[in-house]
Amino acid sequence: MSTDAKPLLLFFWSERSGPARRMESLLAHLTRKERTRLRVMRIDIETQADLAERLGVSEVPTLVLVKDKHVVARLEGRASAPKIEGMLAQHLAAAVA
Repeated sequence: MSTDAKPLLLFFWSERSGPARRMESLLAHLTRKERTRLRVMRIDIETQADLAERLGVSEVPTLVLVKDKHVVARLEGRASAPKIEGMLAQHLAAAVA
């Protein structure tokens, strides 16, 4: 499977956002756990404002799942591990098949 075939989870965060900083360890764990099925990229909303604007991100933290160059899911605000895994489940299952 090529790297491009893996869904990409964009984690929009900011150093000034307490909820985003609290999600960092959760995202690090998810990155390790799903490394064969998912790519995770941290995006600082202050240095990548153009990308955030293009994807309609106005709240930090926000998770945006991109698959085949299309946004297929998003979660805005602080999210729990079960909520994130629920969002990813249908998209990661397809990546393994």
